[in-house]
Amino acid sequence: MESACIIGSISLQFFHSTLKEPFKTNPTFDRIRILKESKKYREAEEEILQELQKDPDQTLFKTSLADLYLRQGRLAEGRILVEDVLARDPQHPQALSVLGDLFLKQHSPREGLECYRQAYSRDPRPYLTLKAARALKEMRKFDDALQELEKVLVLKPENLPFLKEKALIFNRMKKFDQALETFEKIQRISPEDRFVQKEILRLRSRTRPEAQVVKELQAVIGMDSKKDDPQMHGLLAQKLKGAGLVREAAVEYQRASTMEPHNPYFLKQQGFCLYREKEYDEAIQCLEEAFRMDPSDYVVRKTLEKSHETQGTLGRFLDLLEEIYRQHPSQRPLLGTIKRVQKKLNITPHSSLSSTERGEG
Repeated sequence: MESACIIGSISLQFFHSTLKEPFKTNPTFDRIRILKESKKYREAEEEILQELQKDPDQTLFKTSLADLYLRQGRLAEGRILVEDVLARDPQHPQALSVLGDLFLKQHSPREGLECYRQAYSRDPRPYLTLKAARALKEMRKFDDALQELEKVLVLKPENLPFLKEKALIFNRMKKFDQALETFEKIQRISPEDRFVQKEILRLRSRTRPEAQVVKELQAVIGMDSKKDDPQMHGLLAQKLKGAGLVREAAVEYQRASTMEPHNPYFLKQQGFCLYREKEYDEAIQCLEEAFRMDPSDYVVRKTLEKSHETQGTLGRFLDLLEEIYRQHPSQRPLLGTIKRVQKKLNITPHSSLSSTERGEG
């Protein structure tokens, strides 16, 4: 499960990067794409808004802004923009693509797949095939997802985003030999890819004793070329946790998170380790930050609730839930948690008090 989370987080990087295809002839879009991929979201937003000030009806810039909002977790704002574009052109391919991304973020891959199919019928580009494969993967239709990827790989066998997605699907299918073979092929094409290097090490060490693997990874991380590699620190943390060294794993996850602060996976895993060690205040600190980055994560939400309940600070947790729901009204599952916590605190929705007013400081 852990590797699936980190894989999902990393795979989003190349998954979103394929959005550049519809815009490749426009230098402004290229500049915005680079800013997005560098996670310079504020600068990207400024560029897009400048273009929209010149012409508010530029649909491609509107969909680009919607995509930017989705990357930031601003789902409601992104949906408003997409629906505005689709109201004028119900088959607008880029708007349908972003709407599909929105559905995937809301764990509705079937609806996402339908959006990608519609977009492809209007504008048959490979990036939509890749997204359709990802939606099928989330629906656990792995064979269908692989068939989707082969539509492109049969013509372009060294297409890296498609090969990576293929390897990820093999991982989800627990076909680890095929996954390793695919990652090794990718490494021959792109030898500097850190994620691929990490996955090859992880898959090769899968059947070996954890303690032996830990020692080898510690030696690898001691090398100058690997000491600042968040993927290697994350893998070491995973193996430490598997060996029962949970506190040491938390330290490695913290190091990885410091190196890659925009990846919530490392922060989540650090928080889970701290929770297991009964370090509830530190766990809450990590998981609250991760929850703000990814409010759809049920496991993070549930662990936060248990931690706050243990510490007697459920009121503070309720404040956080209400704040995040105001920011992300599309996250409807939060309402159930809000109502459950209100019931535990013996308060009604219209009389909700702040944690300070409830005497929690």
